[in-house]
Amino acid sequence: MPLPLIGAAALRERLDAGAPTVVVDTSFDLADPAAGERSYREGHLPGAHYLHLDRDLADHTPAADGRFRGRHPLPAREAFAATLARIGIGPTTPVVVYDRQGAMFAARAWWMLRWLGHREVAVLDGGLAAWLAAGGGLVTDAPAASAAHPAYAPATSLVPTVDANALQAALGRVRLIDARAPERFRGDVEPLDPVAGHIPGALNRPFKDNLDPQGRFLAPEALRTAFLPLLAGRPPAEAVHQCGSGVTACHNLLAMEIAGLPGAVLYPGSWSEWCADPARPVARG
Repeated sequence: MPLPLIGAAALRERLDAGAPTVVVDTSFDLADPAAGERSYREGHLPGAHYLHLDRDLADHTPAADGRFRGRHPLPAREAFAATLARIGIGPTTPVVVYDRQGAMFAARAWWMLRWLGHREVAVLDGGLAAWLAAGGGLVTDAPAASAAHPAYAPATSLVPTVDANALQAALGRVRLIDARAPERFRGDVEPLDPVAGHIPGALNRPFKDNLDPQGRFLAPEALRTAFLPLLAGRPPAEAVHQCGSGVTACHNLLAMEIAGLPGAVLYPGSWSEWCADPARPVARG
């Protein structure tokens, strides 16, 4: 299976040929958390399971020390592995993830599978719209839950992360890239978090700039041309990606992977965690 993207025509060929593949719909709407699941019930790719951003791709259980971990904190790796096992995904299962929002949420699922050490995962380029444009049909029946892989144990993570304290200590020595819209980055508006602005020293790369007008990712060379100036000669491993809550930052991580620049770091708590601590510095403009 081509990685990290798969085209709609190639996915149709895989499914028509009966090649082992688990398809996952991650459609979501931050303003209406029930919307993605509702759209899934109205029509989804044949055989696709649904994973919900709040329930399946995050864990809102309060931290033992009372610390706020951001709006979409990562679940325990073992808990996410159990979620995958429930829908028939084991360590070597080929997985394709998609959404209806330009891979805004599919990229989070892609990154989280990599976080478990899962290698066989790709994002459907162009999402549901590309599937329909390629002549693919939709169904409304949900596949049965599966216990085919009850012993799925996470492997060594394929992607690095950094926490807030380590990031604060490293400010000025890493290339910090913020995936939010420019007006949120500048602090002109803040619709989701209690403080407007950005982490000092961050550079703005809105995740939507990774896509063409059809909602497909730009060509690898175009993405590489866009990200190399942000790296300023440093290796990808010295780049840290963040956004509002660790979701759209994964879109930039996916874009760098497509560009042949793997190895960058995610700050999962992102701005929502950072700005919750008044002792941390904030920049605007």
